[in-house]
Amino acid sequence: MILILIGFLSGIISGMGIGGGTILIPSLVLFNNIKQQDAQGVNLIVFLPVAIIALYTHYKKGNIDFSFAKLIIIGGIIGAIFGSILAIRINPLSLRKYFGIFLLLIGCYELFKKKE
Repeated sequence: MILILIGFLSGIISGMGIGGGTILIPSLVLFNNIKQQDAQGVNLIVFLPVAIIALYTHYKKGNIDFSFAKLIIIGGIIGAIFGSILAIRINPLSLRKYFGIFLLLIGCYELFKKKE
């Protein structure tokens, strides 16, 4: 039951464009004792159908600027290759700490950024 709840919350956040991995990965590691690399792999598998549905919804609403999307896709593919190679080579405990620091920094940024 907890996996369904984790997936549900992750799906909601993914649909908003925030990134469901911020919920999914820590939840899998903390509540299910899964290695960080395995949780990231699960996140990638879960990401595909969720992203397709979110992409379709945002496309229908006209929320996608394809001139930006092309450049981000190219950078994302290159970054994914390097990031996945790096993630496999890093100690799972260290990777878990780095991911936690990353989430903390993103949280601080969101907390203190100027309102638009």
